[in-house]
Amino acid sequence: MTALARLLRDDHPQGSRRVIGAVVAGLVLLACATSGPATAQSAKLTPEERTAICAEAEPRLKDWLAEHPIAAGTVVVATWKEVFCPETVTVKAGQKLLFVNVEKRTSHSVWFKADGRAESQRFFPDEAVEQPVDLDEGEHDFVCGPHPWMRGKVIVEGTQK
Repeated sequence: MTALARLLRDDHPQGSRRVIGAVVAGLVLLACATSGPATAQSAKLTPEERTAICAEAEPRLKDWLAEHPIAAGTVVVATWKEVFCPETVTVKAGQKLLFVNVEKRTSHSVWFKADGRAESQRFFPDEAVEQPVDLDEGEHDFVCGPHPWMRGKVIVEGTQK
């Protein structure tokens, strides 16, 4: 007889309550993890879902930029609902990239991991991190360190003088 079967026998009522409690708790956690609308943590977002998320980020980013003037020529990428908005940006060598966290509760980082770069410092809601574009010409993928499903791409045009 297995341990579970022994615990569920009538002569072990406390064990039965513990097992039932553990099963109920597990089912509640499973329900919470699988319910609700698709989020950025989903394996893949459709282009329409990504567009909708980035559209939600726009007014928040506009408000942030109104309070935090930036240098001309700076390319801005927002983070919202664990998505980089836009997902792909094209920059010229030597320009600056500014990653702005318009989330409500979570921190992010920017990591050009495949290029052997160090991960940026974490930036929290209403904060930003500046990344100089000192990468070679071409495409460069980046991720968020704490949220590796968050991915983006920088396309660098030209070479730095």
